[in-house]
Amino acid sequence: MRGGGADAVPLEDLGALHAPLAAALEAAARRVLGSGRYVLGPELAAFEREAAAAFGVAHAVGVSSGTDALLALLMAEQIGPGDEVVTTPLSFVAAAAAVARVGARPVFADVDPGTLNLDPDAAAARLGARTRAAIAVHLFGRVARTAPLEAACAARGIPLYGDAAQAAGAADAGGRPAAAVGRAAALSFFPSKNLGGFGDGGMVLTDDGALAERLRLVRVHGASPRHHHVVLGGNFRLDELQAALLRVKLPELARWTAARRALAAGYADALGGTPLALPPTDPGCVWNQYVVRVPDGLRDALAAHLGARGVATAVYYPEPLHLQPCFAALGHGAGDFPVAEGACREVLALPVFPTLGAARQARVVAEIRTFFEDRGGAGRLADRGRPPRG
Repeated sequence: MRGGGADAVPLEDLGALHAPLAAALEAAARRVLGSGRYVLGPELAAFEREAAAAFGVAHAVGVSSGTDALLALLMAEQIGPGDEVVTTPLSFVAAAAAVARVGARPVFADVDPGTLNLDPDAAAARLGARTRAAIAVHLFGRVARTAPLEAACAARGIPLYGDAAQAAGAADAGGRPAAAVGRAAALSFFPSKNLGGFGDGGMVLTDDGALAERLRLVRVHGASPRHHHVVLGGNFRLDELQAALLRVKLPELARWTAARRALAAGYADALGGTPLALPPTDPGCVWNQYVVRVPDGLRDALAAHLGARGVATAVYYPEPLHLQPCFAALGHGAGDFPVAEGACREVLALPVFPTLGAARQARVVAEIRTFFEDRGGAGRLADRGRPPRG
């Protein structure tokens, strides 16, 4: 971010988020430090119970990161060489990389132009004889529309998994929690997530008790009992310290989500008359990012304009997965998934963290409107005469 100063608008402000919880966080850390139990102890067990209840599933298995949640899930389901897994090309690399790391082949399907989530019809069409699973990424906090894909998977006996790393607490249009979409869902507790830890951490959420038990086995090198390795696993454990700190933050998630939703509504009100393409306003979204699309090749110019004035932005994501060098062996080229490729040229994330507030959000909006007005877009802007809500 260029610019800055006391009035800068960051993309995230974890210090402000944590400040009211400082005493409780310190007490939790001291409790762990004095316990002598640092791995697979009572804090993790309690956090797993509390998270399962909060996210509406029967079982929660804490692991070392969101990426490891996906990897452990695929290992627990014995997906590997010769198998294919259908997923999205517009996402963080973790889901497709986890597929490749177990020796399976990621099979991409294009995304919906409105939500930028996996297009369920396109994904269903990519199911083949070697397909062992599909992974829907609930991008930016919005639960993917999966009904057609779920039906196609069910007809073939293929599980659907969710990458809910950005969607803690989200729900679909029918009110179904993101964690309950498909056989299992992976969470990330990376610090910038809606429920972020103080380092890496993750979780697999599922209603399948047998799968949960396999996951608990996989996360400890496949050992049961200790030093007797039933299957190949990994070191995928969530530390006691992270679990204890996350227990402090979990009860705050609903309040923080409400703040994010109010900010998203504010952006929708205040930016509706600009040339920006705004994200859908579905009520179940939890807005891990507020991502707009900037037309006419102006994305980078707008980001530079905002950065020079102390307003942070980010691009999620600048390059689709099928064109990344690490997936070159899949043989894809430009034009294979045009919706995802077009989105990567236009997407821009605006600040939407819970402590942003109305005043700083108004600054973001004002700078965006100034950018377009300075480029002769004044006639295209509808001044609605009401400030953003926050």
